[in-house]
Parts: sequence; structure tokens; C-alpha cells
Amino acid sequence: MTDVRHRTPENCREPRLATTSKLIEAELHHTRPCSCLRLRLLLHLPSFSHQQPPVMFSRQVLRAARVAAPQRALALRAAPVRSFAAAASPEVKPPISVFGVDGTYATALYTAAVKTSGIDAAADALTKLGALLEKDPKLVAILRAPTLTVEDKKAIVQELEKQIGNKDETVKNFLATLAENNRLGLIPGVVEKFSTIISAARGEIELTVTSAQALDKRTLNRLETAVSKSSYVGQGKKLKVTNEVDPEIVGGLVVNIGDRTIDLSVASRIAKMNKLLTDTL
Repeated sequence: MTDVRHRTPENCREPRLATTSKLIEAELHHTRPCSCLRLRLLLHLPSFSHQQPPVMFSRQVLRAARVAAPQRALALRAAPVRSFAAAASPEVKPPISVFGVDGTYATALYTAAVKTSGIDAAADALTKLGALLEKDPKLVAILRAPTLTVEDKKAIVQELEKQIGNKDETVKNFLATLAENNRLGLIPGVVEKFSTIISAARGEIELTVTSAQALDKRTLNRLETAVSKSSYVGQGKKLKVTNEVDPEIVGGLVVNIGDRTIDLSVASRIAKMNKLLTDTL
């Protein structure tokens, strides 16, 4: 048996992602609490030592952690070891492949949500979760802290569920699985890749418009109408429009349609002009 105790996070590449995805999917179909020892060994996950926890991201989490600590300790002593075998069900194939460990979790969440007919609820919960992380950048750093105790992670998960108003069991089990596997830091990547899978399932194409200043709704609607009629968008496809602000482009627009980029920014024109002058001289 391979000894995984001395592996570091850098050289743990988490093999057998297809098998891992199925194990995570099985994990999402069960209720908490659970033992994740077998999954941790298969993933070659390091076990971080529990030191003093850092400052929590809100007073609500601190209060929740103090209340949850004794109950969690009792639950861990009483929790049975759970099998990761899922009930037989039709195979669900995601419409697009996403890669990396966060992609594995995103794929497993999508598969579990489809099987439980909770895909809309899961999509809504992760959209709200993404907005919460974007609003509070410090939260991302806290989620990635290796010194969080079991009680800290449970309190954070409970607070996240409260903030996004989640009632979906699949999402609850998903967050619990990440916490138990020391993978809360993957949430931003999982949210992004889950959104990519959902967009593909709904026939959506990402339209990202980058401007020096935020564009009004009317301008975005006109751009959406123009792009939807172009050859860049296939028949029956819908556009998912996002406006990003980058003052460094000076003016104009940078339009990303799927994996294609149309650079109409002033900064790009200046760069081309400078190159032309340099080549001429």
C-alpha cells in the first residue's frame, strides 16, 4: 500500500479524477456527519495539523463556532463509518468537461444535482455563493487557511448556507464534503467551473464586455442584440452577458465571446500605433 503520510500539497496531484468524481458524487448523496478517511486516502490529501484558528470572517461565525464545538465533538465520536457506494442510477454525462480538482468537484456536484432533480436549486445557490465571495475577498483567504479546526469549518459552512439561504440537501452535502476534505479553499474555482457546466447545459455562451467604466443596461442590451445576430453565436444559443471594468484599457471595449476575443480598446490601438512607429524608425 502506498504511504501517503509524507506527501506534500505540491506533489499531491490527486490521481484518478474520474474515479474521484464518482466518489465525491456518492458523498453528496449522503447526509452528514461522515468519515472521509477513505476519500482522503484516495485523493492523497494531506492532513493539516489543527492549530489555533485565525480570526473568523464575521461575528456570526465566531458565535456559531463557540456553540458548535461541543456538539461537533460528540457527533464525531458517535458518527459511524459510511460507505461511499451510491445506489445504482442512470449515468449522467456533463455537457462539457472541466479540469483540475475544482473541476472534479464541480462535475460531481452537477451530476448529483441532476440525479436529484435539484439542478436549478444548486445553480442558484452557487451563483449566490459566488456573489458572496466576490463581495468579501477576505473570505477566500480564510477558506484557504490550513489551520482551521473541524469546528471552524463547520461554523463557516453553516454561516455560508445562512448567507445564501440554501435549503438544498445536495448543496449542503457538497459544502460539508469540502469542509471534511480540507477543500473549502476550492470553492471559488468550483463556483466558476460549475457555472461553465451550467451555461453549456443551458446552451449559453459567455459574452464578457470589458470597458473602462461600467456600461449601462441599455448599452449592454444593444451589444447583446448585435452579437447574438453575428456568426460568433450559433443557432439556438443564448448569451450570458457580463460587464467587467478595467480602467487600463483607457476607452473602447474588449469583447470576449466564448473563447474568441475582439479587442477594440484604446489601449490596444495605442499599442499598435507605438509598434508601427517603432518598426518604422
